[in-house]
Amino acid sequence: MAASSNAVTYNTPCAACKFLRRKCVPDCIFAPYFPPEEPQKFANVHKIFGASNVTKLLNELLPHQREDAVNSLAYEAEARVRDPVYGCVGAISFLQMQVERLQDELDAANAELIRYASGSNHRYHHHQNLSNAALPVPIHTSTSHHTTHQAPRQMRPNELMSRGGIIYYPTPSNFWNDNNASGRGGAGGI
Repeated sequence: MAASSNAVTYNTPCAACKFLRRKCVPDCIFAPYFPPEEPQKFANVHKIFGASNVTKLLNELLPHQREDAVNSLAYEAEARVRDPVYGCVGAISFLQMQVERLQDELDAANAELIRYASGSNHRYHHHQNLSNAALPVPIHTSTSHHTTHQAPRQMRPNELMSRGGIIYYPTPSNFWNDNNASGRGGAGGI
């Protein structure tokens, strides 16, 4: 009963040693990164990468780099277990496609705003006290002092971000709603 606090810590093997059915030694390389409460974390890493490969990898890294490496291995292993074909690449590709789709929607919305702003200035003056944020806000990206503030009439949506050194930001969230998502035009919530 005269066990020290250090001995109590080593009575419970880490998830890796428990999975591998070996004694967890005080200097176990897995113990800091695979606690006994997370057995599935090591099981996934072992299934995908193998315990000996992970041991070699951790031994080659500096101690301050090991936690990030284990977290990355655990994430990639879990993704590979969930999706054996694509792994984390599937999630990355999905997110990239979503960013591209949202960028296209933003470009189309900015094009619609430009058409609205250039074709109905009298409506703008009527609604001027509601919000100026509903119109494109020019942000100058070039260092030249000569920049036009008028929006061109006919532009493709992908030209909006680069034309004249001006970047147009999206409108307030009340402009976009599910009723206007069909692309029929209109001013939305303005």
